[in-house]
Amino acid sequence: MDYREAQRAGRQSRQRDPATSRRRSVGDLVDLGLAPVATGDLADTAGTPRTVGMPHKGQSYTAIRDMAPTERPRERLASNGAESLSLAELIAIIWRTGSSGTQRQSALSIAMRAVNDHGGVAGLMAASKADLERIPGVGPVKAIELKAALELGRRVALASADERVVIRTPRDVVDLVSAGMSHLDSEHLRIVLLSSKNHVMGIRELYRGTLNSSVVRIAELFRDAIRENCASVIIVHNHPSGDPSPSPEDIRMTADAVKAGALLDISVLDHVIIGSRTLQWVSLRERHLGFSDPSA
Repeated sequence: MDYREAQRAGRQSRQRDPATSRRRSVGDLVDLGLAPVATGDLADTAGTPRTVGMPHKGQSYTAIRDMAPTERPRERLASNGAESLSLAELIAIIWRTGSSGTQRQSALSIAMRAVNDHGGVAGLMAASKADLERIPGVGPVKAIELKAALELGRRVALASADERVVIRTPRDVVDLVSAGMSHLDSEHLRIVLLSSKNHVMGIRELYRGTLNSSVVRIAELFRDAIRENCASVIIVHNHPSGDPSPSPEDIRMTADAVKAGALLDISVLDHVIIGSRTLQWVSLRERHLGFSDPSA
């Protein structure tokens, strides 16, 4: 399916109905009687952390400065480029120093433990500061440094995606947001803001829920779209269980959002649900769920 067809149908409908031909404010939604909507109960199915590749318990301590120059992370980056380094080596450069005391570890050893305990970059992104501090050798400072570095990388990825992406299909939506949503272990709801030519104007996170439920007020979905004069929006949220199948509450929220968008002259092109970690996804428009007319 192509979202441009839905946009054209929406414009034609508004031309036929003068009552929906002007941009309104969120205050106009009061008359719709749209109550908060629960998006469903969720379950966390995060896999068991991997431990493959950890140093043996009896392995002696070796400081990075005692390693051969060709094996030190900083020197390898300088000579071969950052892309040649492993995730643990990159983290070791950020952390700079290891731990002291009777259980001395190099920054590289601690980084290897962090990567293996959390299953790679996705697991580290999902880990809280407290989770990271439970890794031997990682204190508050190292946890903060790593969270800041991961967040910077996430923002760079999203910013570069925003600059180049034109959204035409549900697959485009998934490609746009999966880097930032595939690792989440709680429910997040985001809005993709689009221009009249389906250029991405931004992605706004509106809600972070718990593993039990999320409550969304329909009016909140459109505040940024109205402020930035967007032509259309796409709702995106994740199911931490990994199963993207829409719940009755998801469908009801979609129908209410479509109704509100018509009043505000902002087309709701789709509601895409992504399964965390599985990267499975569902387009409610493709399934005609919450959209009374496939082209509406």
